[in-house]
Amino acid sequence: MQVYKFGGASVKDAAAVKNVISILQENNFKEKVVVVSAMGKSTNELEKVVNQYYAGDDLWKATLEQLFQKHVAIMRELYTNGSYDNAVKEVQVIIDQTTKFLTENQSRNYNYIYDQVVSIGEYISTTIVSDYANSVGLQNTLLNVKEVLFTDNAYTEGKVDFKKTEKSISEKVNTLTQTGFVITQGFVGCTPEGFSTTLGREGSDYTASIFAYALNAERMTVWKDVEGIMNADPKEFSEAQFLSEITYHEAIEMTYYGASVIHPKTIKPIQNKNIPLEVRSFVNYSKRGSVISANANTNFLPPILIWKRGQSLLSFSAKDFSFIAEDHLSKVFGTFAENRLRINLMQNAAISFSVAVDFKKEKIENVIEQLKDDFSITRNDGLSLLTIRHYNKGIIDKLTKDKDILLRQISRNTLQVLMRE
Repeated sequence: MQVYKFGGASVKDAAAVKNVISILQENNFKEKVVVVSAMGKSTNELEKVVNQYYAGDDLWKATLEQLFQKHVAIMRELYTNGSYDNAVKEVQVIIDQTTKFLTENQSRNYNYIYDQVVSIGEYISTTIVSDYANSVGLQNTLLNVKEVLFTDNAYTEGKVDFKKTEKSISEKVNTLTQTGFVITQGFVGCTPEGFSTTLGREGSDYTASIFAYALNAERMTVWKDVEGIMNADPKEFSEAQFLSEITYHEAIEMTYYGASVIHPKTIKPIQNKNIPLEVRSFVNYSKRGSVISANANTNFLPPILIWKRGQSLLSFSAKDFSFIAEDHLSKVFGTFAENRLRINLMQNAAISFSVAVDFKKEKIENVIEQLKDDFSITRNDGLSLLTIRHYNKGIIDKLTKDKDILLRQISRNTLQVLMRE
């Protein structure tokens, strides 16, 4: 049993979908679970639908229709013999259900609305890929992930019920793969009430690792538009280097600090079962990629560079000018946890406590509102957080020279610098 994950770029258009089919044909598609993300930038377009709807703007209907027509065009190109009617009808049902939900919805909970709408991107893409694969002889079953992956009802960041999920996936998927392979949605889970949750942006990697864990898979493979794992984003650093292997621990550190190669929660489930994770290119799919495993040789790793754009710095000080003590920190941490606002960097001084977080406007404003009576709060937006693993003086000087640095933190292996963009 193996688990494959294909992201949005790998299924962005008809040619890309055909390429995925070629990869499956060349890699023995049987006894596989294939996790598929929304096509191309569909998630961004669905976020636009949510924002228009939440603002009371009827333009959401036109935006949703445009999204549908883009997918119809992909299906029309895929099925060159014209027999795409069934696939179009199935996608139309998804669009109609979403329209019905938004028309009848009474909730003003943004995160709840977001998850019900944005999750359909995965359902549309998996419907198209599954139908097309069956049409060319790759027998598969389309599994609704909500039947097997269960979360709490923390919308946009659902917490997985691993015990219930593992049992359900193991029982259901092992039966389905006896007759072919399984295609299912990434990024999506199911609340106890039966509503959709999402597992965090780019959460399809995490979905794949949950399936790999539950099925005791031999290997998990993430197919991307790069040859494998690099020590830096080649779009940011022209001298980025290919890493043929890294350990689970190094991968966890990289994703924790914001490396975009895989979702931050992906590693732990497969590490617990010692399942290797391979990152391969869907462009040059004959090449082997990078492997994440327990026994990787990482003695000669270059500095690993990670940029996180769009950061906000929040600094808290007690209004009575007392020292920042444990009781203050407990209240601050509790408020961040309640609002599911992750801290990327923290630093404590005598009378202040500072944190860097992703710019999530609504969550930041909620935190400030809840803490403003107890603390004086300073906020700076539009910042960048640079993290360097295995740093050296030369790389530090090169990347921070003449920068307006607001906060700097250094440990044995890692340097972090928060600066103005």
